[in-house]
Amino acid sequence: MKFVDEAKIYVKAGDGGKGCVSFRREKYVPKGGPDGGDGGKGGDVVVVGKKELSTLADFRYRRHYRAENGRPGSSRNKKGRDGKDIFINLPLGTLIYDTRFEEPIYDLVKDGDTFIVAKGGKGGRGNACFVTPVHRAPLEYEEGEKGEERVLFLNLKLISDIGIIGLPNAGKSTLISCLTNARPKIGDYPFTTLTPTLGVLNEEDLCIVISDIPGIMKGASQGIGLGLTFLKHIERSHSLIILMDITSPNLYNDYLMLINELKAFNKEILNKKKTVVFNKIDLVDDKICKKWTQVFLEKGIYTLKISALKGDGIESLKKYLKDMSKVN
Repeated sequence: MKFVDEAKIYVKAGDGGKGCVSFRREKYVPKGGPDGGDGGKGGDVVVVGKKELSTLADFRYRRHYRAENGRPGSSRNKKGRDGKDIFINLPLGTLIYDTRFEEPIYDLVKDGDTFIVAKGGKGGRGNACFVTPVHRAPLEYEEGEKGEERVLFLNLKLISDIGIIGLPNAGKSTLISCLTNARPKIGDYPFTTLTPTLGVLNEEDLCIVISDIPGIMKGASQGIGLGLTFLKHIERSHSLIILMDITSPNLYNDYLMLINELKAFNKEILNKKKTVVFNKIDLVDDKICKKWTQVFLEKGIYTLKISALKGDGIESLKKYLKDMSKVN
């Protein structure tokens, strides 16, 4: 399914049912009096967080959501049936905006979390409610209240325990396929990954959600490449793997470029725990590995070394990620 992380939808809660005007008419019951019942409440529009969802693609095809109206009241003081609520399932990490306001009205972050985005109208009162000692045969009643209606903007920011970032062709897709059950497209050319990918690393009693973010290049925070579109998903990762291609002749400059792009997009991202991982160690000799390890160590940066293609160092990386998740 195509990855979609933004959508606009129209929601309309149900209108309340109309109150009833009725008078009791039974044999041997003279002057039975008013017995018109109240109308039923309109249905609500409710959003529900679902962890198994990871895209807003369904909202390309359906953009209008209406809850059921409440039914009118009836005689014998019978209340009308309440309208049925309508439930809209959304991926975790979806920010919900009313298009009239700048701030989100809700943020879905927990599985099963619910929020009423449009409340159903209250049912109208029947004429039985208008009886007074001096007004014994009222003809008054109330129409039901209108249900709320809104245009909502949905903005998905994927939630993951660990986000993998790096330059195009650093091997992110290969790495996530080694660590998790995800099976992204893999190729030996830049921008193989065109959309974020989620996978789950199952280690003993831990389930670690890992996201693969499309390659970041210089100027991504200003809209160059794919970075601006997907940098926002890094905001919801609890920690980051910065995957570096150790065959690059300017490895530390590549690292600084990535850090600068993250800072330019949202400097708060730099407060996350970050782990630098050298990939493709099978393509260089030990001298190159030691050289770059020392360069980063002198800057106070601890590094891990792997070959995602050959599987070298993957088990050690899994153990490191497991220990890091326990700490978090």
